[in-house]
Amino acid sequence: MQHAQFDPTARQALAVAVVDAKTRGDLSWQQLADAAGLSVAFVTAALLGQHALPESAAKAVAGLLGLDEDAVRLLQTIPTRGSVPGGIPADPTIYRFHEMLQVYGTTLKALVHEQFGDGIISAINFKLDVRKVADPEGGERAVITLDGKYLPTRPF
Repeated sequence: MQHAQFDPTARQALAVAVVDAKTRGDLSWQQLADAAGLSVAFVTAALLGQHALPESAAKAVAGLLGLDEDAVRLLQTIPTRGSVPGGIPADPTIYRFHEMLQVYGTTLKALVHEQFGDGIISAINFKLDVRKVADPEGGERAVITLDGKYLPTRPF
């Protein structure tokens, strides 16, 4: 049976324990994802409290991290989502995403509606990929792919 959390406190505390165990074990998010058999983006989000993991994935990552059965159970619960508290984010990396949406949010909205019509892009039926590529002008670039299912607005 699926269970849901209505207070994010327990999942936030577990996320702190996960990051501590990951650091102590010198593990990467990719290693944890490989153990879970799921994408690195999904597993990272789950371990940071934003998704529920299937039982086999929860047991696999808990084993690598040295977490107990209570953590395995909690990793399988549907969380209260939202990892950035209200207001403008203070963390520089998260703030830059906020800034990108401030600058390009209306552009993205205009282009999505022009190409698809009235609707939204799902964050539930969604895939995320982050890659590092060489910048032809020197240094590195981040390529971030947000791949969500388009859901049209339907009159009722």
